[in-house]
Amino acid sequence: MGEFAAAALSFPAVVLGVPLVLVVVFWLLAVLGVLDSDDVDVGVELGLGLGDFPAAISVSLLVAVSWFASLAGGVLVDQADLPPVPHTLLDLGVLLLSLLLGLLLTRLAIEPFRTPERSASRVDFVGLTCVVRTGTVTSDFGQAEVTSGDGSSALVQVRQTGRDPFAAGDTAVIYQYDPDGEFFWVVPLNSSL
Repeated sequence: MGEFAAAALSFPAVVLGVPLVLVVVFWLLAVLGVLDSDDVDVGVELGLGLGDFPAAISVSLLVAVSWFASLAGGVLVDQADLPPVPHTLLDLGVLLLSLLLGLLLTRLAIEPFRTPERSASRVDFVGLTCVVRTGTVTSDFGQAEVTSGDGSSALVQVRQTGRDPFAAGDTAVIYQYDPDGEFFWVVPLNSSL
């Protein structure tokens, strides 16, 4: 146990030892019911490719794998018969490589559990309200502006079957998409479908 403790408390493993202790304490508190892992948001987006996976799990994997890699790399550097290179420089290299290895293995481990990204579709507009932008909407003419859930807006072709008058600025509800004509069917906001 003495050699393990010495390796774990030496550079570079000790740098990742503090986050590892925090991860272990977090999961112990989560098991005891003091913390809820779903409520934890540590802001992991940072462009690492881990953002759409539960942060508690991805950060825990990243820290654990990186710590183990730095521990193993530190021991290998200590035992290797290497040319005269500053030891600190080698240890910094081991630390960086262990972080990269941890990131790579974490991304590979969580990839099968990620939800596939679905591309945006015109059908996503069905059920949303839109604002009429043309002077009228008929069975063969009309345009309206619709705002999607992400805040972007689009000018779309709309049609109506009823005789309800539409004027520019009126609000309507999109209730169906016609893929053949590439337009949306709308009704006034205050009417019933």
